[in-house]
This record gives sequence, C-alpha cells and structure tokens, in this order.
Amino acid sequence: MQSEQLGRGLTARHIRFIALGSAIGTGLFYGSSDSIAKAGPSVLLAYLIGGAAVFLMLRSLGEMAVNSPVSGSFGDYARRHLGPLAGFTTGWTYVFEMVIVCVGDVTALAVYMGFWFPQVPQWVWVVATICVLGAVNLASVKVFGELEFWFSIVKVAAIIAMILAGIAVVMFGLGAHGGSVGVHNLWSNGGFFGGGIGGFLASFAIVMFAFGGTEIIGITAAETKEPARSIPRAINTVPVRILLFYVLTIAVIMMIDPWQSIDGSASPFVQIFESIGFGPAAFVLNIVVVTAALSAINSDIFGAGRMMYGLARTGQAPAALRKVSRNGVPWITVVVMILALGIAVVLNYVIPKEAFTIVASIATFATIWVWLMILLAQLRSRRGLDAEEVAALRFRVPFWPCGQLAATAFMLFVFVVLAWFAETRVAIIVGIAWLAVLAAAYPFTRRHQQRLDQPLISS
Repeated sequence: MQSEQLGRGLTARHIRFIALGSAIGTGLFYGSSDSIAKAGPSVLLAYLIGGAAVFLMLRSLGEMAVNSPVSGSFGDYARRHLGPLAGFTTGWTYVFEMVIVCVGDVTALAVYMGFWFPQVPQWVWVVATICVLGAVNLASVKVFGELEFWFSIVKVAAIIAMILAGIAVVMFGLGAHGGSVGVHNLWSNGGFFGGGIGGFLASFAIVMFAFGGTEIIGITAAETKEPARSIPRAINTVPVRILLFYVLTIAVIMMIDPWQSIDGSASPFVQIFESIGFGPAAFVLNIVVVTAALSAINSDIFGAGRMMYGLARTGQAPAALRKVSRNGVPWITVVVMILALGIAVVLNYVIPKEAFTIVASIATFATIWVWLMILLAQLRSRRGLDAEEVAALRFRVPFWPCGQLAATAFMLFVFVVLAWFAETRVAIIVGIAWLAVLAAAYPFTRRHQQRLDQPLISS
C-alpha cells in the first residue's frame, strides 16, 4: 500500500532560511514600486504597521504550530477551533492564495527576464519556470529546503550589499548626479505623505501582498525535525527582517532618487542603479530579483501542495491528494499546482501589462482572509484552555489578548481598503465569489470528513 505520510526532511537551518526568504520576494523587489508610487515616503509607515500586524499573526500561528505540528497547519487549527466550515474555507483559500500569488510571481519573473530578452514573450518564461520548479518539488522536501536555503542566501546577501551601496551613494555621492540624492528626498518632494492620506491607505493593498507567504512557517512544522525549537526562532526574527529588508531598503531607494521617479517598468532596485549609471550593478541585481521570484514560486508550490494534502487527510479534498511518493512528497498535489499555473500562461499571453496588478489585489484578499482565520482560531484556542494548560504552552503569544484583537481589527481594515479603492475592488468581488463557491461546495464534503487531532508525519 502506498504511503500517505510526510517525512521529516527539514532542519532548523532550512526553516530559518525559508522564513527569511518568505519575507523577501516579489512584493519587495517588484511590488514595492507600486506602493511607493501610491504613498510616497509614508509607505515606510505602512510597512511598519503592516509588519507589526503580521508579526502578531505569526506569533498566534506559532503558538498553535509548536503545540500541535500537523500537516494541515492553520487549516486544521481553524477546523478544530472555529468549526469544519471555517477549516474548509481557510484551507482552500490558502490554496487559492498560493495559486494567485504564484501567478503574480511568475508574471514578475517574466518582466525581469525582459531586462535581458525584451523580444521574448512573457509566457515563454512562465512555462519554463513552471516546468523546472515543478520538477524540484516532485523530488523531496529536503531538495526543496536546500534550494530555498541557497535562494535565501543570495537574496539576503544582495539586499545587505544594496543597503550598504545605497548608504555610500547617499553619504559620499558615489555615482550621484545633481542634488537629487539625499535623506531630504523623504520629505522634500511633496512631504512625507507625498501621495496624500488616500495614497497612504491605498498602499496597504500592496504592502500586505508583500508579506504574503510568511505563514508558510506553519506549513513547514509538520516536516520539521525539531518544531519546538526551529519555529520560534524563525518567527522571532520577523521584526528584524521587516526593519532591515523593507523599511531600511525602501528608505535607501527613495533617498537615492525622488519617489515620483519610481515606476513599475522594472524592479525599483534595478531602476535605481540604472539611474545613477551603475549598469553592471543593475545587471547583477536583476539576477537577484529573478532568484527572489524563483524562490517565491518554489515556496508557493510547496505550501499549496501541503495544504491540499492536509485537507485530503481530513476528507475536505479528494482522497487522491493524500498519495505520497517514496520520498515523502504529496506528488499529486504538486501536479495539481503545476496545472493550475496554466492560468499564468494565459494571463501573460493575453494581458501581460495588467496581469501583476490584478493578481496582487486578489491575492491580498485571500492572504488577509487566511491571516484573519489564524488570529480567530488562536483566540478561540486560548480561551478554551485552563490556567494550567496556558502555563504549559511553549511559545505563547505576546500582548495577550490586546495584541491579537488589534491585529484582527487591522485585517478587517485592509478589507475595507480593498473595497474602497476602485483599482482593488475587484479583489473583494472575486474574494466574495470564491467564498460563496466554497460555502456551496462544503456540504458535499461533510460525509467524507474525519476528525484528525494527531500529527500526520513519519518519524
């Protein structure tokens, strides 16, 4: 009989860098240009506020993941603490999120490749990427972890180098032209809120998209050798990552060039170095942003596959998705993800210029829904524990319960932002339609559901 259990192939090193890499992806390297264009320098405040809410969400997830590392992760936690329907919608919305985010990531990668090969259609790069990373995810979880480790090394090294180079440009005028370079760019071009309050609020749609995927830390718990040690260490580094990789990096970008000159024609990282005449640096940075996109796509395929596997183990997805290869990989879920990404091929063939903006806003809805369910599941979970059980928790959330309530309110605020602005309203329409489809499909899964309260992993 074919195995239906996942193997523990991820080490603390893998988890640490998967968590690190999840915060450095397409949302930073490409999507940041849209958020800067909307808000101006005030986007820095948006990243700080959004990052704080994400940290509280991850601590909520971490408390549950360390206490009960299961393959379905937050989908299973929502099922246990909020009910089967909540678990069903959370799990499948995460899969939907990963598909949509992956479409955005491959779209961004195709744009990056246009830096070198402007005559090649975007869809060609999309097909090639899906085939290569699909093969990687069919190998083993250890191969996935090793690839993410090296992808993350490249991204982290590049960002640190970019920050140091940018500071040198600002302080010593290296390669600068005229008087456009300097800290004054953060307030002298229309003020700190250069895009107005409306632009500041609108930027949250892209800002939260940038943080999407960080919840993959919970998904990895079931395939981690020491989740009680590796998960807390990974989550607790989130504040530093936000300050270093988002706030400081974007601040340096806007110091080098006025924020109004940053557009979405390429990664702002590449655009900045091109503007100051660093041609080779722009070439190297494009390699880095391509690496970041490949890393994000790799994680998207992994995360969605593991969630579908967890749903299948609880009867909320077809039983075929439970099948696991000799290497402990739920291979059918990977194949499903590869086929689903055919959407990206179509979008990049039909509407290559508008594809990223459309998928980013829809992905933000799905991301925020999942995060909201994580917060609510943890709130319900904690309130169901007595004092002795709370004391036994190995990774308790901070600022209980005020922090979790504030984070929950913030997630609801992001939904309002998506609905308020015309360009992101499509996300609410598509999101509500998606939830309606899930609600209609749910009754057909009830007779197949099984209660599952033990980790579904092999030793």
